Amino acid sequence: MEAEKMVNDTGRRRIIGLRLTGLEYAELEKSWKNSTVKKLSEFVRRVIFGRKITVYSRNKSLDELVAELVVLKRELHAIGVNFNQAVRRLNMTDHSPQMQAWVERFGRDRDAYLALFEEVKSKINSVSEQWLQ
Repeated sequence: MEAEKMVNDTGRRRIIGLRLTGLEYAELEKSWKNSTVKKLSEFVRRVIFGRKITVYSRNKSLDELVAELVVLKRELHAIGVNFNQAVRRLNMTDHSPQMQAWVERFGRDRDAYLALFEEVKSKINSVSEQWLQ
């Protein structure tokens, strides 16, 4: 009868006191925070009983790529703003010399935009090749 009660009992009633040094606790906490387990007690149970623990991992090269893409996005945005300003000014001017100067500037901005776009495209292709391997 007592054995059946122990098997069917799912409540946790036993407490284990465990003393750790500051370094040990910091290492435990770091491992716990890098996992998907929400509670420290559940993490410790999984470690003790050898159960599966899913751990987050970061890809440093991907982090660097994201940082580069953020910079490129800002540059592309600035060029887009310049395009809008150029188009507005082209629509407002009727003078031929001013029009010619803006067309030349528009061509330079377009070339810069296309060069940055190709750079972004090549970065994305290199990341996709890394992930496919």
